[in-house]
Amino acid sequence: MPTMQSRSRQSLIPRLDAAAQRFDEHAFLHAVTRQGLLERLAPMTLQPKRVVDLGTATGGSIPALRQRFPKARLYAVDLSLAMLGRHRQGWIRRPLRICASADALPFPDDSVDAVFANLLLPYIDDPGTVFREVARVLRSDGIFAFASLGPDSFRELREAWQAVDDRVHVAEFPDMHDLGDGLVRAGLRDPVLDVDRLAVSYREPARLFEDLTFTGARNVFDERPRGLTGRRRIEAFTERLFGPDGRLDAELELVYGHAFGGRPMEPRGPIAIDPASIGRRR
Repeated sequence: MPTMQSRSRQSLIPRLDAAAQRFDEHAFLHAVTRQGLLERLAPMTLQPKRVVDLGTATGGSIPALRQRFPKARLYAVDLSLAMLGRHRQGWIRRPLRICASADALPFPDDSVDAVFANLLLPYIDDPGTVFREVARVLRSDGIFAFASLGPDSFRELREAWQAVDDRVHVAEFPDMHDLGDGLVRAGLRDPVLDVDRLAVSYREPARLFEDLTFTGARNVFDERPRGLTGRRRIEAFTERLFGPDGRLDAELELVYGHAFGGRPMEPRGPIAIDPASIGRRR
């Protein structure tokens, strides 16, 4: 389930490291989806012993996960050492912090009871690589819960750049059904996904660019333009995006999902998923 773009770790890690110091003040979207994930987990009877916060960043989800699973051992995993270094030092029963890639987890097979991944997938070219690794480490009947972005997210930015040049600037995100398909292919079972919408408004281009920069979401695609983007091109993009009234009103598509471990991997090739088995909420 790869996207059309590709990102190397060599280009992504420095962006994440640079974003770490100011990540918390700009990660409002992570706070929204974190709450959405926790609300979806609330009705479930879960008593995991080992919980992995995958793509933990600065650890914003750790206090909530500790409250939700007070008896669990928490593992905070991220690709960026700088992000892990921003975890608060005063936590009681601090999580074990691990610097690792989401597609190569340092856990044995069938050793984890729950994996929580809040907005990790938008940074991943091929979510299937993460799904397969989660399926490997997840115990039978363990749960994988995640929040991601759908294809309508950042549509306004994508269209504004397309009016300026034909280079890759904005990620394309898989839709809910592609994610469901990928979960099943990886060996995870009973996927349930739903979609919410979040309206955001900006009156200052600088604030938008800061939010993108300090969440590590700026352009690091291998196909991106090399060298500096010219001032006139940036001005044309900004004018197109914010319009004559100097205001950007955008809508983000938030995709929430969960699935369970304990199912053999599907053979490669076409598979069919009953649409009725994938929940959807507007």
